[in-house]
This record gives sequence, C-alpha cells and structure tokens, in this order.
Amino acid sequence: MFGNGLAQLFWGISALVRTLVYIVLSLVMTVSLFISTSGNRFIDHPIWIGIILVCIAVGGLSKSKATISENDVFMEYCKNTVWFNRVFMFFGKELYMNPEKAKDVRIYSQNTVAEKMLDKLITHERDNQSDITKMALYPAIAQIIIGLANAICYLFVAIKALFGAFGVGSIVQYVAVLSRLGEGLQELMYILSDNEVYCTHLQNLFEYLDLPNHMYQGSLTVEKRDDNEYYVEFRDVSFKYPNTDTYVLKHVNLKFKVGEKLAVVGMNGSGKTTFIKLMCRLYDPTEGEILLNGVNIKRYDYNEYMSIFSVVFQDFRLFSFPLGQNVSASASYDREKVIECLKKAGFAERLNSLPNDLDTFLYKDIDAEGVEISGGEAQKLALARALYKNTPFIILDEPTAALDPISEYEVYSKFNEIAGTKTSIYISHRLASCRFCDKIAVFHEGEIIQIGIHEELLADRRGKYYELWNAQAQYYTT
Repeated sequence: MFGNGLAQLFWGISALVRTLVYIVLSLVMTVSLFISTSGNRFIDHPIWIGIILVCIAVGGLSKSKATISENDVFMEYCKNTVWFNRVFMFFGKELYMNPEKAKDVRIYSQNTVAEKMLDKLITHERDNQSDITKMALYPAIAQIIIGLANAICYLFVAIKALFGAFGVGSIVQYVAVLSRLGEGLQELMYILSDNEVYCTHLQNLFEYLDLPNHMYQGSLTVEKRDDNEYYVEFRDVSFKYPNTDTYVLKHVNLKFKVGEKLAVVGMNGSGKTTFIKLMCRLYDPTEGEILLNGVNIKRYDYNEYMSIFSVVFQDFRLFSFPLGQNVSASASYDREKVIECLKKAGFAERLNSLPNDLDTFLYKDIDAEGVEISGGEAQKLALARALYKNTPFIILDEPTAALDPISEYEVYSKFNEIAGTKTSIYISHRLASCRFCDKIAVFHEGEIIQIGIHEELLADRRGKYYELWNAQAQYYTT
C-alpha cells in the first residue's frame, strides 16, 4: 500500500497546507487588479471578478475530473490484466530481482526464458492500448481547458493595462499572481481528488483491519512464579480449521510442567505444528480446553500469556539489520547476553569471523558490506533469538532441519545447557533428538498414539515410534 496508500495520504497533508497558503496569498495580491480602474465601465465592471474566478475554478475542476477519470480507467484496466501483473511479477521481480534465484538464473540461462516472456507481454500491451490511450486523453483535455482559462485571465490583464488601469510593469506581477492562483486551485483540486483515490485504494485494507476478532480476550494476569512451577495441560482437545469437516487434532490429552523436555514426533500432517499453535493461542480449540496451572488459557491476558513463550517456527525470518538486533529483536540489547546466546546456539565460530562483530549487517540490502548466511546459520540465529527472550517455555519447530549432521550433534550434545530449567518442546522428524528428552509424544493422524521415553517406545516393536526410528536408523551406522 506504499505507492497509493496511507503514506501518500499523510504526505498529501503538507502539500494541502502549502497550497492553501499559496491561494490565500495570491488572492490578497489580486485585490489591486480589480480595484484599479481604467475609466472604461465595461472593463471595470465587477462581473469580471466572477469571470476570472470561474475560469480559474474550471481549470481546477478539470484537473480533478481528469485525475478521478484516469484512476477509474486504471482500476478497470487492473481488473482485466491480473494475469499480466502476475506473470510480470514472477518473471520480472521473482526471477530477476530475487538474490536466492540468481545462481539458478545464471547456470540455466533462465534470463532468456524471462526475456522472451516479457517481450510477449510488451507486445500484447502494445496491441491493446485503448485503455492506456483513455488514461492519457483525460489529462490532455484538462490541459486544454486550463490553457483556455489562463488565456482569458491573461487577456483581461492585458486589456486593463491597455486602457491605463496600471502600468506595463504591473502586467508581469498580475499575470504571475493569477498563474499562481490558478495553479494553486488546480493543485488543491488535484490533491483532494488524489486523496479520494488513495482512500479508494485503502478501502480494502481498512475492511480487512476492521474484521472482528472472535477470539476471547481474557484479563487475568499470568502468575509470575519464582519456582517456575508452570503446568500446561491439554484436556480432550480437538481442532479443525474453519469451513472444513476434517479434524487436524482429535481428543488430545497431555500434561507437562516447566523443566521437562518434550519431543513431539510424527509423520507430515500428523498435527504436530497445530498442537504448538494451539498452545500459543494462535488458534483456539474447536473442542476441549488448554489449561495453564489449572486455568483455561483463554482467561489470561493475551499479550501477557504470549510473553512466557519463545517460539521458533519453520518459517522464521531474519532481517537486513545488524546481527545483534536480529538476535535481540530490538534496536538496543545486552551485548554480552547476545554473545552468550549465540555461543549456546553454536554460532561462536562464525561470530569470530565477522568483520564488525555484532554490528555486522546480515545480507546486503542495507549495507554493501553485509554478510550472506547459510540456511543452517540462519537456523542457529533463530535459536539464539529464542534463548535471548529468556522465557519459561522454549518451543522449537524443526530446530536442526537445515543443519549438517555435525552441527546438529553439537546442538543436541548441549541440549541441557541450552534449555536450562525451561520447558523445551521439540517438533522434529529426526528421532535422534528424542533421546535427549524426558518425554516423547508420538502423533499420528491428529492423535497422540504413544507417550513415553525413548527406550520404552523403542521397546514396543509394534508401535509407530519403532517404525519411524528404524526407517531412519537403516541409513546410519552406529
């Protein structure tokens, strides 16, 4: 919404104030034009005041009408060329401007494919220019009307000077003032009509922002316990997404407390991530309830409840800011604490190689000297960010998916140090992580079908955990 959105509407305020000042000053300076007499009753008649002002107003209205008409054509044009925009955005922006695709573009000469497609789009637009012609027509007509209105104003000034109402030198003054008055009124009408256009563009945004939030907002304060004795319980929880009949989770019952390390495992689509999102109140259960220390989590103040969780989902994002700000998620931070968290996450060696330590920018969007980091390094930074928040619960969704086996082993070998006294919940496809956990919950088709420790679950040769473990173990040596 940047080009025709709220920012443009905000900037229009300063232009509106400036334009109003110009109009007032111009009106004051034109008073002498009408009160000076030439001795000719026709030329000095007050009706000329109205004629001149009408000419100036017509010029402004034509500018306004042109802007609105031009926008109407443009909006209709956009509706008819959605496919054009999508194709252009993919080949133009995603392929050409996306740094992640740069290597593939070069290696496989994808630029030639993109150029051919873009040439087709340009040819198509050139052959279908009727809408574009209309967009150019309205401003052109407006400029003709403005030119005629200005000509009448200039002619009036010249005739008055000819009949001796004022000297020749004043012609320049009055022509300039009338021009400024005309431009001011045209600019005023343009700004008002332009703001109307911006508001039209913003309408969908505000409709979205005004959608009601049906989630119950509690008000209870989350108890700050010195002993960190927090208990979370899922009590017969089921969940399905809106407008569907399929349950993602079915009758989930589970209880754990701070200090425990819980692993959540299962095949893709078994409901693992949904389980975490329910606990964090990104969704509310369709059936059942989730309790924190015996109280339904809906009754807690939402923001305060969220403050006890540090979560790293699979789709986390890093920013083109300095390293320290990425870890702390803040412009100001405790440098020693950030370094400690980076070491725990296994980023120490990479940190020592950075040119500006914690002040090194990630990526090159802002700083040309910024560093590019790998997927595995990004995952370590996301883990460090979760540690820096220092909450009773730390939740990691596939925390080592992008790490190589050695880096993964380093993280797991320091697992107890990383988690400390926090409740740690791991969602993982790699069952090696489960050996470090106090409890393992095996999800399958939205249900918890097994709960226990690694040795117990592995002993059940008919269980799902045993099946998954051996499916992975056959590719590794002891």
